[in-house]
Amino acid sequence: MINGILFKNAIISGANNIVRHKKEVDELNIFPVPDGDTGTNMSMTISAAANAVEENNSSSIGEIASAAASAMLRGARGNSGVILSLLFKGIAEFLKDSDGADGRMLADAVALGVEYAYSAVTNPTEGTILTVARLGAEAGKIASDVENDPIIALGAIHAAAEDALLQTPELLHVLKKAGVVDAGGKGLCVILEGMLSLLRDGVMINSDAPVEIKSNDTDEFFKNAAAEFDSDITFTYCTEFIVGRNSETTQSPLELRSYLEGIGDCVVVVDDDEIIKVHVHTENPGMALEEALKFGQLLNVKIENMREQHRLAAEKHEQELKKLEETPEPAEPQNAVGFVTVASGEGLNELFKDLGCDRVVSGGQSMNPSTENIYNAIMAVPAKVVFVLPNNKNILMAARQACELITDRKTIMIPTRTVPQGIAAMLAYDPEATAELNLEYMEEAARKILTGQVTFAARDSEFGSTKLHEGDIIALNDGRLMFKDKDPVKAAIKLTKDMVSKDTSFVTIIYGENITETQASLALDAIKSRISSSIDITLVNGGQPLYYFLISVE
Repeated sequence: MINGILFKNAIISGANNIVRHKKEVDELNIFPVPDGDTGTNMSMTISAAANAVEENNSSSIGEIASAAASAMLRGARGNSGVILSLLFKGIAEFLKDSDGADGRMLADAVALGVEYAYSAVTNPTEGTILTVARLGAEAGKIASDVENDPIIALGAIHAAAEDALLQTPELLHVLKKAGVVDAGGKGLCVILEGMLSLLRDGVMINSDAPVEIKSNDTDEFFKNAAAEFDSDITFTYCTEFIVGRNSETTQSPLELRSYLEGIGDCVVVVDDDEIIKVHVHTENPGMALEEALKFGQLLNVKIENMREQHRLAAEKHEQELKKLEETPEPAEPQNAVGFVTVASGEGLNELFKDLGCDRVVSGGQSMNPSTENIYNAIMAVPAKVVFVLPNNKNILMAARQACELITDRKTIMIPTRTVPQGIAAMLAYDPEATAELNLEYMEEAARKILTGQVTFAARDSEFGSTKLHEGDIIALNDGRLMFKDKDPVKAAIKLTKDMVSKDTSFVTIIYGENITETQASLALDAIKSRISSSIDITLVNGGQPLYYFLISVE
C-alpha cells in the first residue's frame, strides 16, 4: 500500500524531475518560436502541488492527493499544465476517502484522471499527452490485475507511457515532420519517472535539480530568454535618420543602401522625391550619417543602444512577473458586465483598457498565467457577468478552468487564440445586446481575423524545405510558417502583403518593444504602398515582448 507520506514524497520527486528536464521538454515544442514552454508550464504546475503538500505530514493518501490536486488546479499553466492538473484531479477524486492505495486503486485512480483530462478537451487529439496518459493507465490496470502491487502498477504505467511517447510521431504528422515526440507526453513521462524513483527505488530526485522547487522558475526562464536574445545582437546601435534630398545630387538611394549594408545589418531605405528614410544596425553610426550627408541634409536623427534596450526589456519582464504574483482584492458583483483579458506589453494593456477591459492579466507568449491568476482577476471585477478573453491558444484551458471555479457570478469565455482576435472581439461587443448575443457577436468577430506574427527562431530546426537557425527572423500566418528573413521590418511588409486579399477591409499593425517608432513607420509606409488604398490600415504601439510585429487582417 502507498500511504500519504509516500505519495507526498513521490509528488515532490516527480516535480523535481520535471524541473531538471524542463528545458529539454521545452525544446520538443514543434515550432521553434520563443513560446515553446511546455516543460516550464508543467514544472510550475506540479511544483505548486509539491509546495502545497511539502509540510503536510498526513498519512492519508486521500488527504495528500486532494491537497495536491487543489493546488495544481489553481496553479495550472498552459494547456499541458491544465491536462496534468486534471489527471491529478481524477486521482484525488478516486482516492478521496482512502488512507492508502494498492495497485488496483492506483491504476483506477489514474484511469479516472485520464477520463477527466479527455472530457476537458473539446476535440481530443491522439499523439499528445492524452494518448500517453491513456495507454499508461490501460497498462496499469492490466498489471494490477496480475499482481495487486502499487509499485508494479506505477512501473507498468510509466513503461507504457514511454512506449506510447515513442509512437506519438506516428499518430501526429506534424511531430514526425519536425522529428520530435510530443512535449506534453514527454513531460508526463519525466514526472512518472521521478515518482517511480521514490516509490520503487527509495530515491528522491532533488540533489541535482538546477532550480529549487520553491523558486519562481518563470523568472529564470525570462532572464535566460532575454540573455539569449541579447547574444544575437551583432551590432550595438540602432541608427535611424531622414535625409532631405539635395536636388543637385545624382547619386541613387540604392548606393546609400549598398554602403550601409557594408557596415551593418537590418538595413531599410525608403525614399520619394523629397526625402530618404533610413534604418540600420551598426557599430559606427557616425559613418552612416557621414555617408548620408552626400545625399542631402539630415532632418531627423535617432541613435539607440540596443544592448541597453534589451537590459531594460529584461527588467520589464521581471516587473510583469511580479504583477502575476500580486493578488487583487475580490469585488462584489454589482455592475452588469465586466471583462478580463490576457496581454503582455504596456501598449496592449492600455489598448484593452481603452476598449473596456476591467482587468488585463499580464501574460501571453512564454508567460502563461495560471488558472489562479485568471481566477483572481475575474473575482476582482465588480460585475455579475464577466467575459474572459485568453488571447492565446495555450491559455484557453486555464481560462476555462478558472471560469469553472467561479460560483458567485456568471462567466463567459470567448475562445480568442491571439491578441488581434481579442481586440476584434472587444470591438464587437454591443452594450445593448444580451450576454448570449454578445457571445455570438464576439466569437464571430474573432473568427474573421487572420493573425500574422513576426518573431525569431528560438532554436535550430527544419520545416519541410526550410532550414531555420536560432535567431532567424520568421513570419507566421495563423500559426503556419511562411518564410524566414534577416530583418523584422522587411518580414512584416512581405507578410502583410501576402495576407491581404480582395476581401480585406482592415489591417492593424501592432509593433513590439524591440521595434522603434521609426521602424514601425517605415513598415507602415511600405505596406501602404503595396496594398490597395481602399484598405484601412492602423499602426499600434503594442510594446509586446518577443514578437516584433502582430498583424491583424480582417
